[in-house]
Amino acid sequence: MNPNALPFDADAMLARLRPWIECESPTFDTPAMNRMMDLAARDLAAAGATVDRIPGPMGLGDCVRARFPHPRAGEPGILLMSHLDTVHPVGTLAALPFRQDGGRCYGPGICDMKGGAFASLEAVVQLAKAGIATPLPVTILFTSDEEIGSPGTRDGIIMEEARRQKYVLVPEPGRPGEGVVTGRYAIARFDLEAQGRPSHAGAHLKEGRSAVNAMARQLLAIEDMTGEDCTFSVGVIHGGQWVNCVPTTCRAEALSMAKRQPDLDRGVERMLALSVENPDGTRFSVRRGVTRPVWEPDAGTLRLYELARGIAHEMGFDLPHESAGGGSDANFTGAAGIPSLDGLGVLGGGYHTLGEYIEVDSLPRRGRLMAGLLARLE
Repeated sequence: MNPNALPFDADAMLARLRPWIECESPTFDTPAMNRMMDLAARDLAAAGATVDRIPGPMGLGDCVRARFPHPRAGEPGILLMSHLDTVHPVGTLAALPFRQDGGRCYGPGICDMKGGAFASLEAVVQLAKAGIATPLPVTILFTSDEEIGSPGTRDGIIMEEARRQKYVLVPEPGRPGEGVVTGRYAIARFDLEAQGRPSHAGAHLKEGRSAVNAMARQLLAIEDMTGEDCTFSVGVIHGGQWVNCVPTTCRAEALSMAKRQPDLDRGVERMLALSVENPDGTRFSVRRGVTRPVWEPDAGTLRLYELARGIAHEMGFDLPHESAGGGSDANFTGAAGIPSLDGLGVLGGGYHTLGEYIEVDSLPRRGRLMAGLLARLE
């Protein structure tokens, strides 16, 4: 099967992708997330899949799993795994509307990762329209909590499904230079809390101990720990309630990333060592949150990559590969030894910002690459 022969059309794909982008779906907005899953479930059913709705983890949005008809249904096959949650709150469309500007198309979540998720579904649709049967059964899984580390979907949904399959393909954004991802860095999240001592900020300021002040000092100390082997950053802070009260509580979230697992393990130890209880009753505590293990490519993943690279050459372009920062759910499947190929999604940039875009011509190209893989994996 020549992937270039499949009639992917960028304009038609953009028209069908637009409702996905305009259905805003931030992780913590359960009704919005479920509206997105409604839309995806409808499109999967229209493509001929049997669709299962999986109740959301820990009060978050639902997940959707779709299985396509196949003579070998029930046997290990291919899992196309994507997340449909985004970091953009509802209302972002006002500042970042869906719009095409030359070779780019903009919108919240269009690159990370609704564009790739949609292109993968389109690959299944185009193969079916062309009458090309895949050697292995295909399952699509759309999850709802990847942007917060997949705390509710990792074990009961992602890994349970992935262990049933031979291969996992993840259409997270492609890498610069048309690349794909064959490994991911290790990532740990932390919940931080400073406990101070209250007082009236106007009448008795010196009697209090500000939790916001304590958190600010720790923030600087944490980010100063960043080195070549391991990075540390604080991205969320909530503290205080009234400006005329010395704040008693301040909470924050931190992130650490390392290329090697031992480096992350040492980083975790350094973070946990920051916990302290002071004689005056104030304290600072660090609790380890979601951790993504380092994923290093094994022989199975590299064989999967070589097949993809050969298909890309037939299509007329090179397909470099690399390990990358920024976690994905392939951290889990790849680290578990399931052959996984990541970064198969569309090309673009600015994700997690108000300048998020895709390169329009990458939509059909990445769709064809995915179709080639589905048609040849056995």
